[in-house]
Amino acid sequence: MYIPTQSPTYLAAELRLPTNWLDYTILAIYFVVVLGIGLAARRSVRTSLDFFLSGRSLPAWITGLAFISANLAATEILGMAANSAQYGAYTVHWYWIGAIPAMVFLGLVMMPFYYGSKVRSVPEFLLLRFDRWAHLLSSVLFAFAAILIAGVNLYALAIVVEALLGWPQWVAIVVAGFFVLAYITLGGLSSAIYNEVLQFFVILAALIPITILGLKKVGGWGGLTDKLTAAHGDNFTTAWGGTGIGHGNPLGANWLTIVLGLGFVLSFGYWTTNFAEVQRALSAKNLSAAQRTPLIAAFPKIFIVFLVMIPGLVAAALVPNIGTSASGLQYNDAIPYLMQELLPNGVLGIAVTGLLAAFMAGMAANVSSFNTVFTNDIWAKYVVKDREDAYYVRFGRLITAIGVLASVGTAFLASSFSNIMSYLQTLFSFFNVPMFVVFIVGMFWKRASAKSGFWGLLAGTVTAMVNYFVMYKKDIISIPSDQGANFVSAIAGFVAGAVVMVAVSLFTKPKPAGELQGLVYGTRSPGMAEAPAAGDDAWYRRPALLGWGAVVLAAVCYIPFSF
Repeated sequence: MYIPTQSPTYLAAELRLPTNWLDYTILAIYFVVVLGIGLAARRSVRTSLDFFLSGRSLPAWITGLAFISANLAATEILGMAANSAQYGAYTVHWYWIGAIPAMVFLGLVMMPFYYGSKVRSVPEFLLLRFDRWAHLLSSVLFAFAAILIAGVNLYALAIVVEALLGWPQWVAIVVAGFFVLAYITLGGLSSAIYNEVLQFFVILAALIPITILGLKKVGGWGGLTDKLTAAHGDNFTTAWGGTGIGHGNPLGANWLTIVLGLGFVLSFGYWTTNFAEVQRALSAKNLSAAQRTPLIAAFPKIFIVFLVMIPGLVAAALVPNIGTSASGLQYNDAIPYLMQELLPNGVLGIAVTGLLAAFMAGMAANVSSFNTVFTNDIWAKYVVKDREDAYYVRFGRLITAIGVLASVGTAFLASSFSNIMSYLQTLFSFFNVPMFVVFIVGMFWKRASAKSGFWGLLAGTVTAMVNYFVMYKKDIISIPSDQGANFVSAIAGFVAGAVVMVAVSLFTKPKPAGELQGLVYGTRSPGMAEAPAAGDDAWYRRPALLGWGAVVLAAVCYIPFSF
């Protein structure tokens, strides 16, 4: 989850990397391996469940790494480094309060309902809990958002590749789109997930040298903090300094909007209902593995912030005027600048491959979730019903190709926005937050009626859009930044959706109690009673221990950044 304020649209022209044959050889090897994984995964695809959910057969460590890799798109890597160069240690909030609590909530509370009900997608859960209208609206909204977000990843990739390697934007878009299309069409979700595990380690191999060499360049952590404090003041290296209510800060947010807007509404909306993430957990081999998927992912998420924040801080220390015309560098140039300055050939090739891997992981996650929702929740439910299973596998491959082509189109649409990062976060406030309020009310309030799901989702989506495009963009209300406007839009959409759901429920009949088993907190379904597999009952695999351990560890990490 990320809310950077700068777009990679304007990377500095002088950032062209001195790549040579060794770097391109590393890049070529990566692409060959990617296609090889797709070909290998194809042999395991026999049914639609295999294609869309890996046959629900994968171990927790695989799905856990895929879960975090699907989130770790290069838009986040570049964007969070940019945030750090501009705002300093405030970046930690998007990880320790803006991700970990929601990931733990998904694993401990929501996955038993998702996995126990045997749904194939997040929208399908709304079909069981509410009605077909809530299901259809959520399916259409998600499919639309997934294509837009996949397009953002493609366009951001094209910008970076053009600036760093000199490839024309359209070449980068077509090449990346082709490889994602090839391996998902071949091996379905299994191919995407195994590639995401590979991409996770490639991304780490790219970021770790940049972080270590960057710290060495500025004299270690002590030298870094001394330089930044002298240039930007004490608050630049703290998480909470200057966030008191009524105090101004460059972020345009105080501790209350950080906790409620980011830590609750946006964070929970993203992590608990975004099918591009939840799909990885649904592909796990049993309920215990499904619960542990986001909990395992939470631990690398806690520490990845250092690999994106420290390069941003180093860039701010090395280029004191970064982000201004005096330096010639944008905030988004932080990581490309360090790649150019610090990495030798070979390591440079790994870093470029890591950025490409991150973009492809973000795109593939959205494309693979799109083909599942469109095939199972729209096509099979409302257009072509009750066909043989092989038909839906063929259609899934066809709609994957259509989805990639549509993503290429929306990649060029994203080019019309001066700040694609804010554009991306705006999409989350429009589509994920209203979905979350419908889930949370329906899951914890038995009285919520079947009709309330549709109207709550519609009201939340419309309210978030109206707040952003009318109240904020027309200057009817004064908000310091697009980032602050997204916080407010998310809160407004959440409140509107909840109020409408309560109002509609009071005037319509609730669903019979017998239809709510396993769908509402306090009830159980046969799927929830699944016995742990051999070894899953070991103390170190208990979901509660993993979840609360992640929360405590994230809280402890705050301590050195709070004084």
